[in-house]
Formats: sequence, structure tokens, C-alpha cells
Amino acid sequence: MLTPENLQKVEALFKRYPTKKAVMLSALWIAQEQEGWISEEMMRYIGDLLEVPYATVLGVVTFYTMYNDKKIGKYHIEVCTNVSCMLRGSGKILDTVEKHCGVKLGETSDDGKFTVSEVECMGACGGAPMLAIGEEYYENLTPEKTEQLLSRLK
Repeated sequence: MLTPENLQKVEALFKRYPTKKAVMLSALWIAQEQEGWISEEMMRYIGDLLEVPYATVLGVVTFYTMYNDKKIGKYHIEVCTNVSCMLRGSGKILDTVEKHCGVKLGETSDDGKFTVSEVECMGACGGAPMLAIGEEYYENLTPEKTEQLLSRLK
């Protein structure tokens, strides 16, 4: 469930949109900020709140990479592997991240510090290859630059 404060935020959005369903992306973002991820229970709660089926909420959460349907580490490292990044060496960047963090793609480290994910496109093709850590983008990476970046996180 949302905290009373966050519920008020969502309810305030109802006045700005033509339907409750239109509030879904914002409501899910608020829920994720509150919990760190979006559980099945929270998806069902948001569906009831917005008067939409659970399947609709699940479809949105699993479609958009900005939503997490499982717990993630303190540092969520998202490596772009789309065409521009792939052609400029994102495979080596991903290998560097996995080696440094001690986890494979899609996993979270045992200490809960790192989660490594692959994303299709982050809209930074001119700076390929790139990755994001949380909401910060890092572009024009090499394995060496990636190692330096990750070393600052430990």
C-alpha cells in the first residue's frame, strides 16, 4: 500500500488527467520510489486504485525498463546493448561490469550492492557505448573507463 502522503500525491493527479488509468505511469513511479521496486501486491493495489485490471498494470511494469518488478541492488547498472552501443563495444562494457561486480546479467550481488541489467536503448546513441547507474548516464565508455567508474562505487 502507498503511504498516506503518497496516496495523496496520486489522488491529486486524478484532477490533472482525464481518466484514472492515465495516472498509471506516475502512480507506479511513486510506488517504486516508496518501495524501491514494484511487488505483485503493489501492482494489484495500484490496479484497484486506478480501476484497471492487474494484467494491465503488470503489462506496463514489465514493458518499461524504468520499473523494477523485483528487488534491485543499491547500484542498478543498466548497460545499453542496442545496435549503436553494440557496434561500439557494449559487449566488452558488459563483460567489465559483470567481472567487476561479480554478478551476471540479470542478477543482484549477494551483498545487495549491484544489480546488472541490459536495456535496449537509452537514447544516447551519439555517446555509445553507454550505461546508466541509477539515473546517471555515462557515455563513450571503454573497459578502462568503466572499471574506473565502477571502482568509485565500492
